[in-house]
Order: sequence, then structure tokens, then C-alpha cells
Amino acid sequence: MQKELPACPVETTLMLISDRWKVLILRDLLDGTKRFGELKKSIGSITQKVLTSNLRSMEECGLLTRKVYPEVPPRVEYTLTETGYSLRPILDAMFKWGIQYQQQYINGK
Repeated sequence: MQKELPACPVETTLMLISDRWKVLILRDLLDGTKRFGELKKSIGSITQKVLTSNLRSMEECGLLTRKVYPEVPPRVEYTLTETGYSLRPILDAMFKWGIQYQQQYINGK
């Protein structure tokens, strides 16, 4: 069963990445496949429960894939899909804007 998408394309994009954790997960996965522990360590202050919830949501939306290896202990890897990678220009624009804002803020607005 598919969810209905908002009529507004901007709202659709926000629905997919509006959570700050999702943007940070995307940022980390743009560099390539990562394991759960690597994501948790990189993001830092996120709880395991919240990270798991966000990863599942992103998988359901088609932004990433999850691969489980039949090992003990289990090894799980996350990789962006083509759709996930297509968000790169948005994250790049956010990065550039953030740099400019930081420089303005440091230089006294």
C-alpha cells in the first residue's frame, strides 16, 4: 500500500528528508556503504532506537537499501539507492549555504 504524496513537490521533499537525522544519514551515506555502528558513531548524539527508526523509514521510502549478512554477530550495511543519491545536489546546496552563513555569523553578520 502506497502513501499519498502531497500535491506540492517541496512538501514531498520535506516529507522525505525533513528530520535532521535523515539529512545526516544521507550525508554519511553519500560517501558510500556504511554499517550501523559507523553511522551511529558518525552522527554521535543519536540513539540506537532513533537511528533504527530513521533507517527503516528511509528504506520504506526507497532512499536506501539494507543488506543483512548471515553472520554471528549479524552484519548490516546501508547503501543509498539511485533515488537517495539524487538528493546530492540538495545536500551540496545546504552545505554551501551553511558555509556562507557561518562566515557571515563569524564576521559579525
